[in-house]
Amino acid sequence: MPKTIAAISTPQAAGGIGIVRISGPEARAIAGRVFTSARGKTLEQCRGYTALYGRVHDAEGEIDEAIALNFIAPASFTGEDVVELSCHGGIYVMRRVLQAVFAAGAAPAGPGEFTRRAFLNGKIGLTEAESVMQIISAQGLEAGKAAMAGRDGALERRIIQIREGLTTIAAHLDAWADYPDEDIPEVDGSGLQESLEHAAQELDRLLSQFEAGRVLREGVETVIAGRPNVGKSTLMNLLSGCERSIVTEYAGTTRDVVEETVLLGGIPLHLADTAGIRATEDPVERIGVDRARERVQAAQLVLAVFDSSQALNEEDRLLIESVQDTPAVAVVNKSDLENVIDLEYIKNHFKQIVYISALSGDGLEALEQAVASLLKTNELDPSSGILFTERQRDAARRARDCVQEALDAQRSGVTLDAVTVSVEGAVSALLELTGERATEAVVDQVFAQFCVGK
Repeated sequence: MPKTIAAISTPQAAGGIGIVRISGPEARAIAGRVFTSARGKTLEQCRGYTALYGRVHDAEGEIDEAIALNFIAPASFTGEDVVELSCHGGIYVMRRVLQAVFAAGAAPAGPGEFTRRAFLNGKIGLTEAESVMQIISAQGLEAGKAAMAGRDGALERRIIQIREGLTTIAAHLDAWADYPDEDIPEVDGSGLQESLEHAAQELDRLLSQFEAGRVLREGVETVIAGRPNVGKSTLMNLLSGCERSIVTEYAGTTRDVVEETVLLGGIPLHLADTAGIRATEDPVERIGVDRARERVQAAQLVLAVFDSSQALNEEDRLLIESVQDTPAVAVVNKSDLENVIDLEYIKNHFKQIVYISALSGDGLEALEQAVASLLKTNELDPSSGILFTERQRDAARRARDCVQEALDAQRSGVTLDAVTVSVEGAVSALLELTGERATEAVVDQVFAQFCVGK
């Protein structure tokens, strides 16, 4: 019999409400030892999805008023009996309630142990379980949509569809090889190749969306760069929605890196406003310029800012050369002033160019679209189901490699046994991805990433 576990399921900070979750065969009995209903009714007498108001207490006396929510197996998140005690969310109160529950017979829950039990009890698949943490950590609308789609099984459905096609191929190959005397249709080479190519295309599509999905989930390290007084700090303030950087008419105002995380069209940008890049004799400003150059080299995305009312100079050209191997958007600022800049030179060096007035905000939507296009998030449908974790990507990549091996074997004219082995390898990798054939070590690795209480 599994042990009954408990943990605080709300953040470890003061709040209006805090929840202690108890799950396992003794959940109601243990909760009944620390909770007394105001009307004298016990949790054992309640139907599932029923709430009771009362008080929680320990050996020293009453702790707080509380609401006890009662869930009866299998109609709960974990598939077990579950009781959730909702109290006032003070740190002291929650810890004392949890200690009372432990004293009443519950064991401390490990990281992700509630979700792990939901997986082991068949309530959710492994990809759905992983989506739970993505929901918790989502930083924007699109990331939230993708995580909810994963929780609803969108990724699992895509994987199952690919796997079923490969399983059909493997079954036909096995039957044709093992029962030659039976009336089983001979394997058609062109049909086999077409089916394998379709599976390869679907896996390629999944794998190609991984990086764009990661951008939505984790954000992208972004540097605003340019020579002094082109409007970098004004752009930083526009994107931040507040006066994050100092703006004056004097060159060299920004001496250090100013950082902020913002959402641009649903993409989290970890912004760094850097010192204007130029040759300077000022020792403090020179440190800032050196840091700016270092951040540009390490950036995942550069917003290279230029002043449309001034001709390009040597510092502009050096910046342009330095970002040729980095995803970069040319932000031609001060679009409300007379255009003097050499736009042809910029167009020849950047895939994405936007014209904005950082002061008025004109052109911000165009910047959103340019960044989305450059990072390929505009090609992503969050609701279709995407790969979330490196574990998932590794399994999908191994499946894709096996399908390619099968294609190579089929095209080279070797025996169909070799094709069968490769197809079965792809099926095995996809079963591991969904958790239907995952090892204990893989399951442990997945849930070790979870917080305690989830």
